[in-house]
Amino acid sequence: MYKTNQAKSQAMTEQQSKERIKFLTEKINEFNYKYYVEANPLVPDYEYDKLLEELKQLEQQYPQFALPDSPTKKVGSDLDTKHPKAKHKYPMLSLDNTYSKEDLSDFHNRIIKTLGPNDFFYTCELKFDGASVNVTYKNGKLIRGLTRGDGETGDDITENIKQIKPIPHILKGNDWPAEFEIRGEVLMTHEMFKKLNAEREENGEEPFANPRNAASGTLKLLDSNEVERRNLICFFYYFAMDDYPTDSHYELMQKAKEWGLPVSEHMRRVRGIDAVMNFINEWEEKRKKLPYDTDGIVIKVDSFALQNELGFTSKFPRWAVAFKYKAEQAKTKLLSVDFQVGRTGAITPVANLEPVFLSGTTVKRASLHNEDQIKLLDLHYGDTVIVEKAGEIIPQVVGVVKELRPKNAEPVKFIEYCPECGTRLIKKEGEAKHYCPNEWGCPPQILGKIEHFVSRKAMNIMGAEATIKQLYENGFIKDFGDLYYLKKEDLVKLERFGEKSAENLLNSIEKSKNSDLYRLIYGLGIRYVGETVAKTLAKHFGSLDKLMSANKEELTAIDEIGEKIADSIIEYFSEEKNLEIIEKLRKAGMKMEEEQESGVGNKLNGAKIVISGVFDRYSRDEIKKLIEKYGGKNVSSISSKTDYLVSGKNMGPSKKEKAQKLGIKILSEEEFLQMIGLL
Repeated sequence: MYKTNQAKSQAMTEQQSKERIKFLTEKINEFNYKYYVEANPLVPDYEYDKLLEELKQLEQQYPQFALPDSPTKKVGSDLDTKHPKAKHKYPMLSLDNTYSKEDLSDFHNRIIKTLGPNDFFYTCELKFDGASVNVTYKNGKLIRGLTRGDGETGDDITENIKQIKPIPHILKGNDWPAEFEIRGEVLMTHEMFKKLNAEREENGEEPFANPRNAASGTLKLLDSNEVERRNLICFFYYFAMDDYPTDSHYELMQKAKEWGLPVSEHMRRVRGIDAVMNFINEWEEKRKKLPYDTDGIVIKVDSFALQNELGFTSKFPRWAVAFKYKAEQAKTKLLSVDFQVGRTGAITPVANLEPVFLSGTTVKRASLHNEDQIKLLDLHYGDTVIVEKAGEIIPQVVGVVKELRPKNAEPVKFIEYCPECGTRLIKKEGEAKHYCPNEWGCPPQILGKIEHFVSRKAMNIMGAEATIKQLYENGFIKDFGDLYYLKKEDLVKLERFGEKSAENLLNSIEKSKNSDLYRLIYGLGIRYVGETVAKTLAKHFGSLDKLMSANKEELTAIDEIGEKIADSIIEYFSEEKNLEIIEKLRKAGMKMEEEQESGVGNKLNGAKIVISGVFDRYSRDEIKKLIEKYGGKNVSSISSKTDYLVSGKNMGPSKKEKAQKLGIKILSEEEFLQMIGLL
C-alpha cells in the first residue's frame, strides 16, 4: 500500500519533495491509464484519492517542482486508439471529492463566502460508480455519444450508446431544447456482473475487477451486439447547453424524465448544509440494497445562474463536490496463499485469511488477482491485511498494515512452477496472469475441460459432472472424447454407481451426439469462444470441418470475430491432441454439421454484406436478421470480398470511401428491401 503521511511530507527536504512529486506523478498517471483506458484498476479508489491529495499538497508547497503532466491539472483520460474522436461542445470536467464531512462544511462555507447569505438550494444525488458518457440530442433525436475522454475530446461510441436500452433514440413530447448535451453514468448491475465474469472465466478470459470496469470495458467494444447483450443501464445527471429553459438543475432533470431520459428517482433538492448531511447519512446503508454500485453523494448548487457565478477551476466546477463513502473494510491476518489452476491453465493466487466479518458475510479467502498485485501490496506472510469487497461482491486484499508486520516475515513470491503438475509457468505478452502450458498433462486443466464439455450450456450430459473425477482417477477417461467409449460394466465398478445410474449416464452421452453444432463448438473449450461466439461460428460455417479449415481472413470477416478470437481458433485446431479428440468424437458418431434453416428463400445467394449507419424502417439488428433470412452473410468490415454495403444515416465516411474505392455497390435501405422483395 502506498502510504500518505502529511506530517512526514511537510518535514521532507526540498530534494525529497521533488523526488516524491516525480514519483507520485508517474505512479498516478500509470494508475489513470490502467483505470480509464484498460479498465483494470491497480489500487482502490480511496488509496488513489489519498495519493492524489498528497501530490496536490506537495505541489502547493513546492510549485516549482510540479511537472507538466501532473494529474492534478488534468482530467483522467479514457481515450483509446480503436474509436474515432470527437470534441465535446462543452468541457466535461471531473468532480472534486472528499471523504470528510468537515471538508463538506468547508465547501459550503466557500459557497456562502462567494454568493453571500443567498437563500439557495442544493441538489443531492447518488454518485454512481460507472463510466461517464456524454450524449447529444438534436431535434429530439440521439445523434452522438462520447466517452469523457480527456474532458475536451472523447471516443465516439454512438453505436454502443444506442444499444443501451434505457437510453431513448427519440425523445417523447415536443418541448425539449432544439439541441443539448446530457451527461450520464453507464452502469452494470450486480447480477449481470456476476453472469459476465462467470462467462469470462469459463472462456479463459480475465474476469473484470468490479462492475464499473465491466461497464467501461463494454462501452469500448467494437461489437455493438455484445454491448446490447450485456444489458447496461444508465442514469443521466446533468445538461450542458447554451440557454437553459429553467434556472433549476433539479427541475430540468425532472423534465428530462418526461422526455423519456433515464434519471434517478433518488435525487432530492434541499436547503442548507444540515439537510445535505441528512441525505448523506440516510443513504450510507440504503445504497447497499440497490442492484448497482454507488460510492457516494454528489452535491450541486441547484441554480444555473449561481453555478455560472461560482465558475470552474481547470479541472473541477466550484459549485459541486462529491462526498465518497469509505468502502467497508476489515483487518485480518494473512495465513497462507494458494495458487489455483483453472481450466485454461491460468494461475490465480488466493489469500487464506483468519475469518473476519465483512459486509454481512464471513470472509476466509480473498483474491490476489496476479503477481503484479502481490508486488504492489508488498505482501508478506503473517501480515495484517485490509480486506474490502469490490462492489460489495468480491472480497479482495487492498492493503497491508506494515507497522504490524512480524519480524523476519517472508515476502509472498509468485510460484515459478505449476503446483499441480510441476511444469514451468509462462506469462503471455500483454496479459497479467501466468499460465501452465501443460494443458493435457495437468489434472485440474484436464478435469476442467471435461467438466466444461459436459456442462449444461455445452453437451448437457446429465449426471456426468458428479462422476468425472471418479472416471478420471480410475483411468476410464483421459479427455472428453473418451466419454463416448465408456461401458456399463466399467461404470458399475465405481463407488455409489449402480446399474440404473450407469444406464442414465450412457443414455445421456448417446443423446448428446445429436446436439446442436454450437454446443459442440462451445464444449471444445476454445479460449475466448463463449456460447454467443459459438452460435455465430456454427451459423456461419455450418460444419465443424469448415470451421477447422478456416483461415484468419475468413474468420475476422465474420461479424463479432476479432483477431484475438480468430488466432485462438486457429491455434486450437493446430494442436495435434485437440485433433485426436475431435477424431474420437467423429468415430463415435458425433453430429458435426448444422441443420441449416431454409429461411424464406435464397435471394441474396450468399452475398457478403456490411451494414453501416442508422435506418428508418428497421433497426440494425433487424437488417442483419433479414440478410441471414434471405441467404446473405453479415460481415463487419469492408474488404475486396464484400458484395454490398447497406448504407443508413450517419454512416462513417471512411466506410463509404473504402467501398467506393473497391467498387462495392452501395445500397440504401429502400434498395436493399426492394432486392429481397419487401418493397
